[in-house]
Amino acid sequence: MKIEIQNVVASGRIADSLDLQALSLAMDDAGVTYKPKQFPGLVYRMREPKVAILLFSTGKIVCTGGKSVEQAREAMRKVAETVAAKGVKLRDELDVEIQNIVATADLNIEFDLSLLATTLLSEGVEYEPEQFPGLVYRIKEPKAVILVFQSGKVVCTGTKTPEEATLAVDMFLKAIKGIH
Repeated sequence: MKIEIQNVVASGRIADSLDLQALSLAMDDAGVTYKPKQFPGLVYRMREPKVAILLFSTGKIVCTGGKSVEQAREAMRKVAETVAAKGVKLRDELDVEIQNIVATADLNIEFDLSLLATTLLSEGVEYEPEQFPGLVYRIKEPKAVILVFQSGKVVCTGTKTPEEATLAVDMFLKAIKGIH
């Protein structure tokens, strides 16, 4: 089973405060959007790596769209360098915290989701096919949500490391052993 990371969301703080209006003018890049009446942050869509960075007046930044933890960290470093080049005094250290990882895997198993839902007697299981075509399987430790589809594809979200995502999918596989 190969788990592929689809999205890494990371956050950090690069400065004590940011003048977003000045930054939006200084970063006259086509990838910069600042419309404070619609959204309180500056949105910077980077081309390399292809991620979106949200900068807030508090000095906090959020990176979304990274395909790995390293890529998210690198994107945040690049934005910090860009902001510093525009004259902003940065904090001494950029502390990056991973908020969420979304990963997918194909388990190569066709699932009978109704059977799974009735057999996995757990408060962490939800299956309402009229509302959502997948089964929702919640894991407490590591904290994760696995979306299971009839095709055998799964989406794991809520973890903070790739290892936690792998562990969560493995735990799901152990829970269904002998059911499918």
